[in-house]
Amino acid sequence: MSAPVLELVGISKTFPISGFPARRRNVLEDVSFALEPGEIVALVGESGSGKSTIARIVARLENPDAGALNLEGADVLVSEPRHASLAYRARVQMVFQDPFASLNPAHRVRHHIARPLLLHGRAHQSDVRARTLELLEAVGLRPAADFVDRYPHALSGGQRQRVAVARALAAGPKVIVADEPTSMLDASTRIGVLDLLQRLTRERGIAILLITHDLAIARHLAHRVVVLAGARVVEQGATAQVFDAPTHAYTKQLLDASRARGAAPPSPAPPADKLEK
Repeated sequence: MSAPVLELVGISKTFPISGFPARRRNVLEDVSFALEPGEIVALVGESGSGKSTIARIVARLENPDAGALNLEGADVLVSEPRHASLAYRARVQMVFQDPFASLNPAHRVRHHIARPLLLHGRAHQSDVRARTLELLEAVGLRPAADFVDRYPHALSGGQRQRVAVARALAAGPKVIVADEPTSMLDASTRIGVLDLLQRLTRERGIAILLITHDLAIARHLAHRVVVLAGARVVEQGATAQVFDAPTHAYTKQLLDASRARGAAPPSPAPPADKLEK
């Protein structure tokens, strides 16, 4: 096993509850797990379990009340206690749930890719268009010249999400946080985006934290699964192990509920000890 590229250690977070006397609600309590290079970890649990709060903490859109957030062995909450540095944002990128809302409708596709390329010093003005076309090709928008000058409204939902992935890649990340990246896509485009995420881990060694409520997607895509309930991690491990032999009652309830909804049987997960690099 390689060293984790990202590790959460004892992360806790509360939010205030309105009323008198002042109270706070536990959203996360002592949450710990890690991601290795080239690994997809699925974070699953019901609505309100804290999945999106973890995504926001990893993306440094929220700060936890306690715990450590180690990126390549260094606790960024110590070195960057209030705000994430540009270097952190280059290494940890986020793909949001709604691809249309995450893209500025006033700008063409080329702007969304060129801006992070220039901001993070991964291209110069002289070669930024060529690098933009390369990234669009890399996420399956071919020929890239047909897409680079379009506005977001001229793209399908799946194409917009591919642009969002290309924008994340432009910064040269070590980790991508994908928050329900296919929940707003139809079935015909969902598989293509999932396959793209899987290919990024295999070809580029990027670690992906996949936030999802869809257990079939988690099983199909993830090497490991982390189950959240009541603000805590109740179970985590290799995907096949967690899904085929769950040890916690809540995990069993999630699987039973998924079967009761008539979800298609999940595809076998890739072996956790044989990650493709």
